[in-house]
Amino acid sequence: MTVGAVIVPGGVAEALADATGVPAARRIVDSAWAGGALPIIVVACDPDGRVATALEGSPAVVLDPGKSSEVGTYRAGALAAAERVRDTGAVLLWPGRMTWTDPETVTSLIEAHGRAPREVIRPRRAGERGWPVIVPLERLDEVLALQGGSLAAMLDDERIRTLELGDPGSVLGAEVALDDLPDYAGPPEPVGGPPPEWGAAAADVLEPELAD
Repeated sequence: MTVGAVIVPGGVAEALADATGVPAARRIVDSAWAGGALPIIVVACDPDGRVATALEGSPAVVLDPGKSSEVGTYRAGALAAAERVRDTGAVLLWPGRMTWTDPETVTSLIEAHGRAPREVIRPRRAGERGWPVIVPLERLDEVLALQGGSLAAMLDDERIRTLELGDPGSVLGAEVALDDLPDYAGPPEPVGGPPPEWGAAAADVLEPELAD
């Protein structure tokens, strides 16, 4: 199972904004990579190559969307991910303003996708829906058509499953300094379900010497 990330900054300035000493796009790429996403596509108009330079040495690929709409930009990134790694089954749609999403949130979304590969899933913190959204490629066109194709409108679409992950960086973006984020709480329960009770069945079976 391969899950890619499609990161869409609002422009070069947003992509290169300072994020605790590194460009914002680079910090997002690092979080996506650390969380298990691959391939990673950064969709940005980059006429002078500054975004590409900021991402040198990272696993990300920069894609110029041309004059695409917001929806078209995400679609182009998702298709590029599928072409780059053929077994890509889903992508994380990730606005470039969401600088602080934790790698654990990425990992949790990928784990949740493994258990429900046809569901569209987004993180939630204290009831508020956040980003990125994990979308199976087979449902990409359907999702991008919801509510007229506005990514922001997806926040309110009841057909999108949410998962409480306790990550403030999934709901608060670059408008908030990292040091001002609320505490990270983490998921209230394991995303992959309760851990197995190793030996629970064996505990009901007496060992031979104890059965006499």
